[in-house]
Amino acid sequence: MTAEKKPLTYSDAGVDISAATTALSSIKELVRRTYTEHVLRDIGTFGAMFQLDLENCPEPVLVSSVDGVGTKLKLAFMTGRHNTVGIDLVSHCVNDILVQGARPLFFLDYFAMGKLNPEVVVEVVRGLATGCRYAGCALIGGETAEMPDMYRDGEYDLAGTIVGIVDRSRIVDGSSICEGDVVVGLPSTGLHTNGYSLARKICFEVAGLGPDDPMPGLGRTVAEALMEPHISYAKLMQLVMRVVEVRGMAHITGGGITDNLPRILPEGLSAEIDLGAWTVPPLFQFLQEQGNVEDMEMLHTFNMGQGFLFVIPADQIDRLQETIGLAGQQCYFVGKIIQGDGKVHYTGKLNYADTSH
Repeated sequence: MTAEKKPLTYSDAGVDISAATTALSSIKELVRRTYTEHVLRDIGTFGAMFQLDLENCPEPVLVSSVDGVGTKLKLAFMTGRHNTVGIDLVSHCVNDILVQGARPLFFLDYFAMGKLNPEVVVEVVRGLATGCRYAGCALIGGETAEMPDMYRDGEYDLAGTIVGIVDRSRIVDGSSICEGDVVVGLPSTGLHTNGYSLARKICFEVAGLGPDDPMPGLGRTVAEALMEPHISYAKLMQLVMRVVEVRGMAHITGGGITDNLPRILPEGLSAEIDLGAWTVPPLFQFLQEQGNVEDMEMLHTFNMGQGFLFVIPADQIDRLQETIGLAGQQCYFVGKIIQGDGKVHYTGKLNYADTSH
């Protein structure tokens, strides 16, 4: 006789639908806290709905971007700290549409893992919701996928899409940048979401450190220094754009200042950046010294302490300084626009803080 076959279930194949249901019920309140009056449907529907308010936007233009967190996720896996990578993702996407002058409206995420862990899902979504609330956009939907055999145990991938809006007359695209304009920098909080493959290699392979070891010269652990969340510049720049003429903006991500600033330069112009105009945070000094990384490679890989650059007319410097000061923030005048070949040209030397004391 042929033995009776055991009926198979989805769970036998590694997909636990009940775990997904548990996760969904746990994140609902986190997601709802990001809603604005323009969100028309609650979480769990097939498609998210968002009503546009065009009262002050006669020629509306939607601006969108998709991105991920990259290998910074490896640090989340190592440390078990999952509540900040969502902030990283939202902030990165918000800054990417900010450079066109767009205000964020809503965000959707894609979260995939081999075996769904409801506790990890909640922590990741907690970070997404925090990032959305800070940026003033709604987390209106997403996809949580359990895919056995696709990811190592305890690992996942995270990506997101943002949609924002700007009136056509207020689009910032760099086309009005002129020779003599000033390049202004806003400080980063750390590596943000770029350069982590090299940073991890230096910290864990070359320097032989562990995530809980002290990071020399920083007064923090390696994990604390490397996991510092990516910051969103949207609120500050929306204020700045109301006060001064911002002619171009660049989010300093992969490729550093070297590759990102040229993306907004009109033909025939270059940017001259004074490397001594700001103090580079000690985290970058540690990475450069331990990895024996050349200056130009550092500038092409990391943000080097400047997370966001923008260009203004030289005669508006005083007004900008007053605005930034009243907001309790800091900026650096890092360079100027010159005639040239469309590239960044560096002057001076990297200015590192004295960490010997």
